[in-house]
Amino acid sequence: MKKWIFMSLMAVLVLALAACGGDKKETTSAPAAEGDGGYTKDKPLVIKFSHVTSIDSVKGKAADAFAKLVTEKTDGKVKVEVYPSSQLYGDNDELDALVSGNVHMIAPSVTKMVKIDPRWQYVDMPYLFENEAHARKFFESDVAKTILESDQLANNDIKGLVFWENGFKHFSNNKHPLVNVADFKGLKFRAQAGKVLEAQFKALHAGSATIAFGETYAALQQGTVDGQENTFNNFDTQKYQEVQKYFSVSEHGRLDYAIFVNKSFWDKIPTDLLTAVEDSLTEATTLAWDLASEENAKSYENIKNSGIEVIELTPEQKEKIKAELEPVYKEFGEVITEELINGIRDLK
Repeated sequence: MKKWIFMSLMAVLVLALAACGGDKKETTSAPAAEGDGGYTKDKPLVIKFSHVTSIDSVKGKAADAFAKLVTEKTDGKVKVEVYPSSQLYGDNDELDALVSGNVHMIAPSVTKMVKIDPRWQYVDMPYLFENEAHARKFFESDVAKTILESDQLANNDIKGLVFWENGFKHFSNNKHPLVNVADFKGLKFRAQAGKVLEAQFKALHAGSATIAFGETYAALQQGTVDGQENTFNNFDTQKYQEVQKYFSVSEHGRLDYAIFVNKSFWDKIPTDLLTAVEDSLTEATTLAWDLASEENAKSYENIKNSGIEVIELTPEQKEKIKAELEPVYKEFGEVITEELINGIRDLK
């Protein structure tokens, strides 16, 4: 009797397992490889987009526009969560956060990518770009693809997508007007990380300190550094005119961004949704370029009206500074490669 009862219970257990399904199904937060992935308005695929500038900056406005476009084009199945002003990660750790998958998209100043590939320091080479049109030709060129689609990025699980324009850099400081090479001597400037920028200030007989973007205002206010270099818009939206006395329109270098994503995450986004997301990014990129010109022009007027002294360098004065910076090319030509430098120059 006991044996019959035991066998009956075993039969019931087998039938119950069969009804529930015998295989254990694993769950994952990663996107499905194909199809719509089961994403809905109530449960969208989330793309975390982290950046360090304010929501009023060119990057901030373009990022918000991208997020809205994605929502519209995917009917809410994909949601881009934008975290501006270093809310999640700052200059020094956003790249590591991308590689680890803690965020899915970043838009750093391309100099930050020197950790992956030293060629990204092309943007810091003094007077490499002649004007805005020259920079835009580069963004869309095969020359740009050689670093945007490099093995170095892929090997670090990073995918480069597009360039977002920011603009030309200019010098500012608190001591005196910067007009001639001699005016730089003894000053200390905030700079992004990178050997090229260190060499730039060294060639000008000035010092430099690597300080995160979000900490620069305080560094200028407290006198940790005397000056900095930045675009019109970054200078204006960060309110550096409150802590700087002199602004020199030097156009000595570029400060542009590129959009990078976590490759593993991106490659698993369902095809139909990915197409909509990439279309949104294309539109946002066009907006970013247009905004860069418009916002820099507005910001330049704001700077001139802020009460600080603005010095517009003449072509002759720029040429003298350029000549003083020539050693930077001798030192870093091989690192950045003559192929990339000459490729950019030939796009004029």
